[in-house]
Amino acid sequence: MLFRSQERHRFPYQYPTHLQSQVDALPRAAGVYYFHGDGQSVPLYIGKSVNIRTRVMNHLRTPEEARLLVQTRSITHVRTAGDLGAQLLESQQIKALQPLYNKKLRRLQRLCSIALDLAGVRFVYSNESDFSLREGLYGLFGSKIRAVEALRTLADEHSLCYARIGIERTLGGRSCFRSTIGRCAGVCSGKEDGKVHDARLRAALTSIEVAKWPYQGRIAVEERDEGGRQLHVIDRWRYCGSARTLKQARQLTLTDRQFDRDDYHILAKPLISGQLRIKTL
Repeated sequence: MLFRSQERHRFPYQYPTHLQSQVDALPRAAGVYYFHGDGQSVPLYIGKSVNIRTRVMNHLRTPEEARLLVQTRSITHVRTAGDLGAQLLESQQIKALQPLYNKKLRRLQRLCSIALDLAGVRFVYSNESDFSLREGLYGLFGSKIRAVEALRTLADEHSLCYARIGIERTLGGRSCFRSTIGRCAGVCSGKEDGKVHDARLRAALTSIEVAKWPYQGRIAVEERDEGGRQLHVIDRWRYCGSARTLKQARQLTLTDRQFDRDDYHILAKPLISGQLRIKTL
């Protein structure tokens, strides 16, 4: 949200007293908040917090956000039952509404992952129908170029063979160049067993492994606070929406099931570690 220093003279900071009464009415609870301009259908900014009032007050006291504050005419919010719901809703709303001042989380994009299977190393994409259900996927990259760069870095760190992992071609069964200078352990020249090499590759990739969706279908993640409970419906790592009852939750579905990196990063660790209350739908 910071704007360029050369623009600051155009928007000198002054405490936005016109917003104070609205901030005073905000709850000290978790949720998502929206800054709206005058007559604009799209919010200027969307944020989330476990304490909406305190977080919005911080915005009002930040000189670097003077440009946003002078444009804001109203602030609205949506309560959630906790931080998880706030994170999921914020991510969904930013993608759906494309606010002017949100730079992150704005667009869904096709992601590329490194796949290991019987065919060796391949590259697969998040718009493939079975992406969330696959095992042996590593890394979530914005492009194949980024995936290849990551694979090359791992190969350099672990003396892996560029030819074996498919990022360099060799002619006539010759050893790869890196083998001749001691950067490859020699699987391409017979010095190392292929299974040993591939085991080292798999071990090197473990830190960026993408978890397979661990359920048969959709689930509801239960979250509670003093205001009640919410059921966050998740389908193959995608957030479908939140409901108050199981009946309402069962009605929430997504037509677009393309993998979402932000939803995955929000959900994967707490879900896999067993920190969340889960109800199957």
